[in-house]
Amino acid sequence: MPIQEKDVVWIEEPELSFWEQTFLPAVAGGLKVAMQHTVAQRSVTEQYPEQKPDLPLHYRGVHRLNRDEQGRVRCVACMMCATACPAHCISIVAEDASKDWPDRDKRPQSFVLDELRCIFCGMCEEACPCDAIELTSIYDLTGQTREQMTFTKDKLLSIYDQTKDNPRDPVRTHRGRLGCASELERQPLSATSPKPPESPRAKKQ
Repeated sequence: MPIQEKDVVWIEEPELSFWEQTFLPAVAGGLKVAMQHTVAQRSVTEQYPEQKPDLPLHYRGVHRLNRDEQGRVRCVACMMCATACPAHCISIVAEDASKDWPDRDKRPQSFVLDELRCIFCGMCEEACPCDAIELTSIYDLTGQTREQMTFTKDKLLSIYDQTKDNPRDPVRTHRGRLGCASELERQPLSATSPKPPESPRAKKQ
């Protein structure tokens, strides 16, 4: 449907006066603002590294792998973080953990995170069902080689040991348990699905 003529509002360009055509008022206004900033001396520059920045609580910095109450890595090698990562910077190799840890089926044999490829989006942290991987407030990440910027499982766990007592690291998670999936012996049954056979692990219990 075409626009009605009565709904169209025509705007005419305002005519400039003689002084406005010379741009002198605009130049004088700009000089006035510059002089105000010069006199005020309100500096916003931080003298880094002598002056450390005051980072917000939701800052996403270097990653860490968390430990559970027994000091074990919380990761269950479910690959959720590696699947959700848009930069594909996480690689995990799983191994059987049921022999040593009866409450867990898998654990990471190796966990490698390439900090150079990471875009620090926090998707791995959001996808993790057991709060195993989190981003800390460590921002001064440096390295002379690519190998130094590739964080292994031991290095990620050492970052947890460094930051676990810091009240600012982190504030986004803390569900307080390994995860709801770890508490299920088997998938819940629907009303129409047949009952699966009982697992040998459940028989031992």
